[in-house]
Amino acid sequence: MESIGVIQSADLSREPNRTMSVLVAEDNPVFQSMLRSMLTKWGYEARVLPNGLEAWDAMQAADAPRLAVLDWMMPYMDGVEVCRRIRTAAREPYVYVLLLTARTESQDLVEGMEAGADDYLTKPFNAQELRVRLRAGRRILDLQQQLMEAREALRVQATHDALTGLFNRGRVLEILATEIARSEREMRPLAVLMVDLDRFKQINDTLGHQAGDAVLRESARRMQAATRQYDASGRYGGEEFLIVLPGCGAREGHAQAERIREAFARAPFAAGADSLAVTCSIGVSSRDACAAGDADRLIREADAALYDAKNRGRNSVAAFIPAEPSTESLALTKLARFSEA
Repeated sequence: MESIGVIQSADLSREPNRTMSVLVAEDNPVFQSMLRSMLTKWGYEARVLPNGLEAWDAMQAADAPRLAVLDWMMPYMDGVEVCRRIRTAAREPYVYVLLLTARTESQDLVEGMEAGADDYLTKPFNAQELRVRLRAGRRILDLQQQLMEAREALRVQATHDALTGLFNRGRVLEILATEIARSEREMRPLAVLMVDLDRFKQINDTLGHQAGDAVLRESARRMQAATRQYDASGRYGGEEFLIVLPGCGAREGHAQAERIREAFARAPFAAGADSLAVTCSIGVSSRDACAAGDADRLIREADAALYDAKNRGRNSVAAFIPAEPSTESLALTKLARFSEA
């Protein structure tokens, strides 16, 4: 255990910002009490632990503090080793580590910084100095959080359609390729739906593009509500959508398509002050197990089935029928020929 530093008097008024949790690892009870008191008065939530091993266990939790004050010399595991393990784990978001030490030799300080510490204080130290160093660490963490949020926003922008919030064409095709590889590897079925809004051009021509945009957004919402969490829905182009259904064969894919069609037809859409009856037509293609190169074929088949659904009066589901249909496919043909007005 290191000698206790003398904490000089300082203004202990509360920090103006929101509460942030700070993990303190310190084995001396007197020092524990002093640090807890100061951190609480400065507006932090202090979590004080008596040794490095407990500190390391606490830092592995999902809700672990992002600010850590570690004494160098502690039982079971010293502060430098705790710091080293935090950096090896490469946790995100980042953890800002401040070491407390009575060591003043330059080589000791180099060792602490090379272990991954962001800053250090030598004992004895002024309480105000600890306060401003914690504040500096907090600013760094806030900046990193902003960078993470900006990175996530860019990722969403690159993979999602700005109007509907669904995956964009490029991303949903990437997901299709991934699911085809999974289907081939695990011998699992896969279905693809091509969804097209019926007479959508009339909405734009008669009510304007703002009404059309509202219909597209509501269409996306209804499709997502009618599909499973692990299905992938993307805007393929204009008023056309592509939906990838992992684990679904021909029958399950057709049933899922019917649920989506019914979600459109059961209630009118709101477009500003207007209430519109909006329907969709859906083409279904599927494989019991995919093979490399099936992406283009599945899309072409779903598109051909969609064209068939349009020709039969819209507001319907049609399944692609192979040249030599199996008994199951023949049964699905009868299902596909049924459409609701």
